[in-house]
Amino acid sequence: MPEIPESNKNRLKRAVLWIVIILLLWLVFGCASKESEKASQDPCAFFECQHGAVVRADTAEKSLTLVFTGDEFADGATHVIDVLAKQQVKAGFFFTGNFYGNPAFEKIIHQLKQNGHYLGAHSDKHLLYCSWENRDSLLVTKREFTQDLEANYLKMGRFGIRKSDASYFLPPYEWYNESISTWTRDFGLQLINFTSGTRSNADYTTPDMPNYRSSEVIYNSILEYEQTDPAGLNGFLLLVHIGTAPERTDKFYMRLEELIVELRAKEYEFKSLVDLLIAGTSGVKEE
Repeated sequence: MPEIPESNKNRLKRAVLWIVIILLLWLVFGCASKESEKASQDPCAFFECQHGAVVRADTAEKSLTLVFTGDEFADGATHVIDVLAKQQVKAGFFFTGNFYGNPAFEKIIHQLKQNGHYLGAHSDKHLLYCSWENRDSLLVTKREFTQDLEANYLKMGRFGIRKSDASYFLPPYEWYNESISTWTRDFGLQLINFTSGTRSNADYTTPDMPNYRSSEVIYNSILEYEQTDPAGLNGFLLLVHIGTAPERTDKFYMRLEELIVELRAKEYEFKSLVDLLIAGTSGVKEE
């Protein structure tokens, strides 16, 4: 067998060396890219999460979003829609299948969609997923959870709302645990919840309830939190109910415009839910 010339041997060595270098670079930067991609798909890498649900966006940015939930009541819908249109605010609306399936609410849903608001799911039958006393104690199976959520999206589909259009899910009663968050991800959605600290979520309470809060108390709780928290209301998902029981005559949604105007005077920007949750994903959250 003829001997390989020395010059060819050197070229072969250089070629092998370059192949090794390229492979090493691919391993280093390829893995880093995968980790970066994984982080970008996990909103909890950027935002505050509780039990796997996003509960607050970027606290460095002076912006917030309004989220409304609805099940059996919609008495505030007309007022809310008018105020949001007048103030040019885009909000998120999360309704149960009971709401989407109610013929009396069809016009409301069409109007919200036409106005460019986010329409999402809030479960089909407004199930209680876990015990109030023991959050880790589930009251539904994964199959029951999935079937109920599928029914919610089926009713949303009648309004042209696809699952890909509504990838954020706000749980019924705003009560959930890690299992629910995992099942939500398995279903292809991201669980979110309201930002705690104010009493806006108590706007459904009626005077006969021990946890009743008047609209004045609720309104002041929002302003007090804004003053006392170092980050104010930055990144807030502020929850309000689109309707409440007739027994509650002091409707907090009637103060919505006042609240928007006052917070704007404090230089807050009202963003859509999607814009708020996308804006902070340009860099990893600092611990």
